[in-house]
Amino acid sequence: MSNKSIFERDKLGEMIRLDDAQYPELLQVIKKAMRTIAKLNTLVTDDATQINQVFEELIGQKVDEAFFLIPPFYTDFGENIRIGKNVFVNHACTFMDRGGITLEDNVLIGPKVNLITTNHPLNPADRKATISTPIIIKKGAWIGAGATVLGGVTVGENAVVAAGAVVSKDVPDNVVVAGIPAKIIKTISDERLSK
Repeated sequence: MSNKSIFERDKLGEMIRLDDAQYPELLQVIKKAMRTIAKLNTLVTDDATQINQVFEELIGQKVDEAFFLIPPFYTDFGENIRIGKNVFVNHACTFMDRGGITLEDNVLIGPKVNLITTNHPLNPADRKATISTPIIIKKGAWIGAGATVLGGVTVGENAVVAAGAVVSKDVPDNVVVAGIPAKIIKTISDERLSK
């Protein structure tokens, strides 16, 4: 048996089974996230400060004062989300963050975007277990409406993921990707990018 906690093993991409002796600890964080999401999504306010306070409760850390989130917002965990400066998250997004989700500075997340760090093994005998791997969205990237980014993916600086794309592989800096699976369709060439 590993000396690592279930949280460490989960973030390291180890298979986590429902019968793991430490699973109840993981489940407690999931239940806390469910309660906090219910609170966030039933706020009757357009006050960004109040919305951000509940979001901070969810992720367990402060966010930049320029962070802007439009609820509703959905997550299965919450405590593995990291937000940079001047980040915008549009409405109805789902961040399954057990593997870790990092949004660097100046990231734009469109409506109904799915960032999914958790997957299941292909073997039917293990199918109820989970394997989580991180997602990193680098500075200045824009994830378009309804796009899905899967675990283990890094989206490069200033890259654009087109609406509805499904991203299963890393995206280089300064490109546009589209489709299922997402492929590079354009390079962003602008002399201001190099400054």
